[in-house]
Amino acid sequence: MCDTKVHPTAEWVYEALKPVYPDLSLGTVYRNLKKFCESGKIRRVGVINGQEHFDADVSRHSHFVCSACGRVLDIFEPLVGEETVAGLEEKYSFSIESEDILFNGLCPDCQNKAE
Repeated sequence: MCDTKVHPTAEWVYEALKPVYPDLSLGTVYRNLKKFCESGKIRRVGVINGQEHFDADVSRHSHFVCSACGRVLDIFEPLVGEETVAGLEEKYSFSIESEDILFNGLCPDCQNKAE
């Protein structure tokens, strides 16, 4: 999973590992994904078309989700500056540890299909 860019679901991980580990259960995959998220090794992207997606790239970045095909794309441009974060922390008495920005819309492929 760490070397994929597809933002997999638990089911995707299960299907990829099942041939190598025939005794693997989907429950084990879910438990391990939860542990990886808690330890910071992966992160949740969100629920897309009823399934939770994960990302092994835990660097600071945002995501775009196509509302037509469900494709998840990485956005690496910084969208929130440190001054904004500091201002939010001061204004609301927060201690912000991370940010997750998720954009929704149509990817270029789906825009072309719609035309």
